[in-house]
Amino acid sequence: GRWGSEDELGTLNLITEQKRVDAAALVRDGTTVSLSLFANKQQDSVNANPFQHVLTVSRFGDHEVAGDTYSVQYHGFAHSHMDGLPHFAHKGRLYNGFSVDTLNPEGAGRLGIHNAFRGVFTRGILVDIPWLRGVDYLEPGTAITVADLEAWEARTGVRIGSGDVLLIRTGRWERVRQLGQWNFIGQAAGSHASIAMWLKERDVAVIGSDGVSDVMPSGVEGLVNPLHELVIVGLGMPILDNLDLDALAETALDKNRWEFLFVGSPLRVEGGTGSPMNPLALF
Repeated sequence: GRWGSEDELGTLNLITEQKRVDAAALVRDGTTVSLSLFANKQQDSVNANPFQHVLTVSRFGDHEVAGDTYSVQYHGFAHSHMDGLPHFAHKGRLYNGFSVDTLNPEGAGRLGIHNAFRGVFTRGILVDIPWLRGVDYLEPGTAITVADLEAWEARTGVRIGSGDVLLIRTGRWERVRQLGQWNFIGQAAGSHASIAMWLKERDVAVIGSDGVSDVMPSGVEGLVNPLHELVIVGLGMPILDNLDLDALAETALDKNRWEFLFVGSPLRVEGGTGSPMNPLALF
């Protein structure tokens, strides 16, 4: 592999110390935007596994102490999370050639999310495709291509580059607000798998979306999530799924600033396939 046969970090290697210093300089007024949804406790068409939360109150001497138990199956279409490198395999192989046999009920023997314990601290870029096209949201099934990404660059004057977190907004949650939920799993706006080579050429570190990045249907025969396979397995690139990018879009438009400091850190779970996330954008 690019970073050696034992590498378990993938494209997070692109976030260098200098990249972090440069990203920190993007913070000018301290405006902070959360990119996470609320933990979804309601079962619905996109949330087969609701977030489970039990609060308990215990006596401790002469006062009461409250605590919580959380349980979540965060992968899927409802919870804001990071897909780590063990999340997808292709023909029995994970990123960097590691065998799928390294995955077991106790955790991933290679590539676990704990390798990302330093977090993601780098330049974030919002590509707001509905804004580019002058619409509230993309219709389900709309594919985003390299031409769209480069049209956005031409419009804004911002060039996506090495070590960046690239966040692509489809307007999913605005559509939900206006029209309600739909069969998102069957039809969702997202990126076509053909952007994978472009992501490699630009040395993007992480991609994310208000959907699951892949357009559905994928347009690639026989594959449901080909972009996931290409970037996670082929490039070693984590993916951020089900983000809330609407407040970020409003802030970016208001400030006319499409780049910002992105900060996010997964839970330090040895052998995890990913993690729930509450990433932040700072201006």
